[in-house]
Amino acid sequence: MTTPLQEIADKIAPHLAASENERSLKFDCGSDGIMVLDGREVAVDDRPADCTIRLSLENLRKLLKGELNPMTGVVMGKLRVSGNPAAAMELAKYLEA
Repeated sequence: MTTPLQEIADKIAPHLAASENERSLKFDCGSDGIMVLDGREVAVDDRPADCTIRLSLENLRKLLKGELNPMTGVVMGKLRVSGNPAAAMELAKYLEA
């Protein structure tokens, strides 16, 4: 059975695999799981990352669809960012899911 995060990871993977990316970004969706963009691969297991974004699965979906602006999400408390935010900004172009 495929999890919602695995479905999202599968959509992002081709974009990231073709990239020159060397950074890592973790999406921590609490009890719904973790997705990590690590170099040129996407994983749904926990591992260290340059930047971590904590948010709900629902807000991750909105973020990926362009329905949630990252800055607005931070200000409204829907996203919490820790680590190097430059990694998140660099990886944003691969998040077309």
